[in-house]
Amino acid sequence: MTGASQAVGSVVHGSVLIRSVRPYGEGDPVDVLVTDGEIAALGADVDAPDGIDVIDGEGAVLLPGLVDLHTHLREPGREDTETIRSGSAAAALGGYTAVFAMANTAPVADNSTITDNVWRTGREVGLVDVYPVGAVTVGLEGKQLAEMGMMASGAAGVRMFSDDGKCVSDPLLMRRALEYATGLGVLIAQHAEEPRLTVGAVAHEGPMAARLGLAGWPRAAEESIVVRDALLARDAGARVHICHASTEGTVALLRWAKEQGINVTAEVTPHHLLLDDSRLQTYDAINKVNPPLREERDKIALRQALADGIVDCVATDHAPHASQEKCCEFAQAKPGMLGLQTALPIIVETMVNPGLLDWRGVARVMSERPAEIVGLTDQGRPIAVGEPANLTVVDPNTPWVVHGRELASLSDNTPYESMSMPASVVATVLRGVVTAHAGEVTR
Repeated sequence: MTGASQAVGSVVHGSVLIRSVRPYGEGDPVDVLVTDGEIAALGADVDAPDGIDVIDGEGAVLLPGLVDLHTHLREPGREDTETIRSGSAAAALGGYTAVFAMANTAPVADNSTITDNVWRTGREVGLVDVYPVGAVTVGLEGKQLAEMGMMASGAAGVRMFSDDGKCVSDPLLMRRALEYATGLGVLIAQHAEEPRLTVGAVAHEGPMAARLGLAGWPRAAEESIVVRDALLARDAGARVHICHASTEGTVALLRWAKEQGINVTAEVTPHHLLLDDSRLQTYDAINKVNPPLREERDKIALRQALADGIVDCVATDHAPHASQEKCCEFAQAKPGMLGLQTALPIIVETMVNPGLLDWRGVARVMSERPAEIVGLTDQGRPIAVGEPANLTVVDPNTPWVVHGRELASLSDNTPYESMSMPASVVATVLRGVVTAHAGEVTR
């Protein structure tokens, strides 16, 4: 891809001309004119005002801006590993225009003072819409419901709540949370892990963990909470969202729940679609994640479930960690890995190239469906005249090699070090403002 016809920036605020792109990868290339943050024209040889930013897509794919329901930005408290600014930069470079920042910060985002501050900081950075996720329980301790109403009615307008990193394991407390959330019109996202089944667990319970002498994490720890919460949601007339689905059993349970008319949605991470527990043979803690990398059969089931809509969307679970938190014994290492800049090319590798999804399918699972799940009205919109200009330009034919130290995150804990990615994000546009272009953030 060539550079912009002129330096991208804010010559005409909220305005840009994107030349020669194919919406959803279909048909002949068209030009897209954006003015005042909206798509103003879409067609061949579109005229543009003087002084407007111009990006030459050279036939690249145009998608709605990506939406991530599961991001860890670490601010407040662990700004040594990530900040809202650095995480927003990684998101923009990965094609995202909206991210949801999880609540397991220090202090925990269990009150409107913190959630409003995260929201305001994200607005000030301006690279991506940052939506704070509120904690379900005070301090993520699973004992007392947090003030969800205060957070939902605050400046941030929190619309999703999760104790991610920990499971709301008390069934009565989870039932109350679902009932309360229903009255507020917000969503509970569950980290599905029965903690009594995972004491000391560090790897998927299977032949690999047994051979390596690593304490096993059974599929049932996830699946038992998935079915429990589906039943609780059924009885409460509530919605529940399952974070980072990782097993073939979870896929079967989600299919059953949806067939029963239960309002359950689920996400899958790129790393659970691409990687499996064979990676653990080196004991490299870069591969430690929660839930753990599973077996080949789980990976295959998750890919098919995403294609079929049983699993609704892709979420990165972007989890930066300091080097000392990964360069240690496997059992002592923190779980998690970077994901924002590698998510889209991994979906190309695992879903598009094998023919499981076309580019409209990519738009569905990475933009439209996640926006719908949390009720965003200006994200995940169709590429059409009059729609908000939250857009991602993707070159499906230009590979790049991952090097953790070159990523925008303050941390470099990527399991994809030196791996070739099959597609590149050319540019990201947030309400008509170019936030990333040619591998650089522009604000």
